Amino acid sequence: MTSAPEVGSADIHWHDHDVTSKGVHERRFDLSRQGRVVPALLWTPEEPVPPVPLVLVGHGAAQTKAEQYVVALARILVRHHGMAACAIDGPVHGDRRHDGAADGAQMFLEFGQRWADDATLTDEMVADWRAVLGTVQALPEVGRGPVGYWGLSMGTIFGLPLVAAEPRIQVAVLGLMGIAGPTRARIAADAATVSVPVLFLVQWDDDLFSRDKAFALFDSLATSDKRLHANPGAHSAVPAPEFVDSARFLASHLCSVDSR
Repeated sequence: MTSAPEVGSADIHWHDHDVTSKGVHERRFDLSRQGRVVPALLWTPEEPVPPVPLVLVGHGAAQTKAEQYVVALARILVRHHGMAACAIDGPVHGDRRHDGAADGAQMFLEFGQRWADDATLTDEMVADWRAVLGTVQALPEVGRGPVGYWGLSMGTIFGLPLVAAEPRIQVAVLGLMGIAGPTRARIAADAATVSVPVLFLVQWDDDLFSRDKAFALFDSLATSDKRLHANPGAHSAVPAPEFVDSARFLASHLCSVDSR
């Protein structure tokens, strides 16, 4: 676990994608840091009053930063709770791909290979997130307000180490993951240092990460403020109300008044 933000030098490039709908301003940008390009989407209130609480949203494997549930969650955070939200593409996903392929099965396979073979993958993703966080908080319409994290499955594989490393993150929603996979030792070690409030989601019939391994990860979280929501169904069958509830959980810790 590192003790201070490591943003480093980074350059931001805004794309033409600039849309405002029902009070939510959506923009796309690329952040360049140390030869890496980090593609991102940012959602902010149409009329922000900074500093605005910010939630970083990590997507799952075989998906992208523009996945339907990511966008829906971001819009809930902005419209109903007055927060900002930011999502980035994971490795070999979305706009990080040079071939433009969007086949979920291909991205899933390639991610599994990278996860197993690239020992630097987790640290690079944590550094990407921290650079994006620093850049977004430097925007006048966002500012340096409180920060939360939301990410399930692959969003937890990289998000849990980020929460462990980043002192600006004050609350997290994690889950659909256990002490498993090529980085299981890293996941367990980082879980033992997490001290912020955590909402942890489990699918009872998860076909990728068994509930026993998920429960083991939940037990390993060092925080005394943690709660677990378990629902029937497979890995991808998270009920829609959980997204609303998890947004409310984040708002209860990040906003002075929890707008409902």
